[in-house]
Amino acid sequence: MKRLFIFLTLPILLLSATGFAQFQNVLISSSNSPEEVSICINPKNPNQVVAGANINNVYHSTNGGLSWAVGTLSDPTNGVYGDPCIFTDTAGNFYFIHLADPPAGNWVDRIVCAKSTNGGTTWSNGTYTGLNGTKVQDKAWTAVNPVTNEIYVTWTQFDVYNSSATTDSSIILFSKSTDGGATWSTPKRISKNAGDCIDSDNTVEGAIPAVGPNGEIYVVWTGPNGIVFNKSLDDGNTWLPQETFVTTMPGGWDYNITGLSRCNGLPITLCDLSNGPNRGTIYINWTDQRNGTTDTDVFLIKSTDGGSTWSSVMRVNNDVPGKQQFLTWMSIDKTNGNLYFDFYDRRNYAASSSQTDVYMAVSSDGGNTFTNYKINQASFTPSPSVFFGDYIGISAFNNMVRPVWMSYNGSTLSAWTAIVDGVTLGISELNNHTASPIEYLQNYPNPFNQTTWIKFKLLKTENVNLGVYDVLGNKVASLYENEKFKEGSYDYIFNANLYDMKAGIYYYSLSCDEYQRTGKMVIH
Repeated sequence: MKRLFIFLTLPILLLSATGFAQFQNVLISSSNSPEEVSICINPKNPNQVVAGANINNVYHSTNGGLSWAVGTLSDPTNGVYGDPCIFTDTAGNFYFIHLADPPAGNWVDRIVCAKSTNGGTTWSNGTYTGLNGTKVQDKAWTAVNPVTNEIYVTWTQFDVYNSSATTDSSIILFSKSTDGGATWSTPKRISKNAGDCIDSDNTVEGAIPAVGPNGEIYVVWTGPNGIVFNKSLDDGNTWLPQETFVTTMPGGWDYNITGLSRCNGLPITLCDLSNGPNRGTIYINWTDQRNGTTDTDVFLIKSTDGGSTWSSVMRVNNDVPGKQQFLTWMSIDKTNGNLYFDFYDRRNYAASSSQTDVYMAVSSDGGNTFTNYKINQASFTPSPSVFFGDYIGISAFNNMVRPVWMSYNGSTLSAWTAIVDGVTLGISELNNHTASPIEYLQNYPNPFNQTTWIKFKLLKTENVNLGVYDVLGNKVASLYENEKFKEGSYDYIFNANLYDMKAGIYYYSLSCDEYQRTGKMVIH
C-alpha cells in the first residue's frame, strides 16, 4: 500500500563541525568513572529526575535536571555491579534495577531491584529475582503496566558466562512483581531458541519489555537469528510458543567502533501509550553496520498490529552516508506520542577521526520522518583503554526531554544531560548559526509523482554537493559533485524517473565545506 507523508523542510538542520549546541548542557558528575547511563523523569513530579551509571553511581535532581546530588548505591546483601535501569511506577516511586555482586553468593547471580519513595534521595536494600545457582543473570530491563502497576523485567541467563562449550547456552527470562518490587515471580523462559555464552553476536541479548494499551507485554531481543519478538496477552502467564522474526541485523549486535573497547547495537523497545494517533504502535530502535563497518547507523522499525507485521527499516540519523552513529537509546513522550532518540555521532569529522558528538533525533509523526539536533556543547575523543559502557539514555514527558550521555576528556569520564524543551525545539537554531553559507534548502512540490524543484540559496561562492539517498542511507542520485556556485538562488529540477526511484521516502542533502542541510522528499 502506498503511504503519503508531507514533510515541511525548515532551515534548521545545519550541521557544523565548529558550531555549538543550542541546548544547555549540565554536568551530572565526573567522579567515580560514570559510564553506561540511564535516566528517568518522574511523571508525577517532573522536577524529580533520577539517573544511574556503572558501577554503583546514582544521581537525583529536584529542579528538572539543572543541578544534581551525587551518591552511590549500596546493598550489603546483594551487592551492586552495574547495568543500571532507572524507572518509575504509577505512584511516582523510583526503581534502580542492577546486577549483583553478593558477598555470600556468586558474581552477577541475580537481578536486583532497589526502590526510592523520596525522589531518589534514599534507596531501600534490594530485592531480587533470577537466582539459579551459579548461572549468570545479565542485562535486565523493565516496563511498568500503567493500569495494574505491575513491574515486568526481562534479561539474559548464561549457563556459564564466556563459555565456548556447546553444552552451555544463553536464554531470555521474564519475571514480574505485583507488589511494588517487594517480591518477584518465578522466572519464566520466553525464548525457545537459545544462544551461546560468548556474549557476542550469537548470544541472545538485549531483552527489553514494553507494555501495550490493553496490558499486552511485548519483548524484543537479538542474537543469532537477528531481531526477534515475543508477546504475552495474559499478564506474562503464557507466551507465543516461539519468538517471531522481526528483521535482520547485518554484522550482528557486537561490532567495532574506533576508539571504543567494545560497542553494541542492542535493540530498545517501546510502545506508544499516548492518546495520539499512533497509540499502540510498537517501536524498535537499534544500530548496526548493514552499510559497512565504517558507516554504522541508527535504525527504527515499527508494528501497528501488535507485532504481527513490521514496517520497512527506517534510518534515524539523516546525515550523508559514510560516518559513524552508535549506542542509541529511545523514549516516547506519553502525553503526545513524540519519539526521541539520542546517540553518539561522528558526522562532523573526518572518517578516520574518533572525535565524537552527541545527537538527538525527534519524530512527531510516528517514526515516518526524523529531525536531528546536535546536543553536546563540547566534542570528545574516547579511548579504547577506558570502558565506555554499552548504552546511554533519554527520558521524555510532557515536552520535557532529558538525554544522558558519557564524555571523556583529560582521562576523565563524566556523565552529562541537556535541558531540552520539546515545545521550542528547533527555534533557537534559526539564530545561532548565521555563519552558514546556505540560507535555505527546500523542494516543491512535496510529495510529488515524478518531478520536484529543489531550491537553495547561497550567501557566498561555494563548492556544492547535492545528492539523494534512500531511507537506509544509500545514494541513489548524484546531482552536483563539488561544483562551484556563486552567491545567489538556484533551482534544480529533479526527475525521479531518471533514477528508477520507486514510491517512498528519500533524503536530499546539500553540503558545502563543513556545512550541510538535509531534507526529506516523498514520492507517491
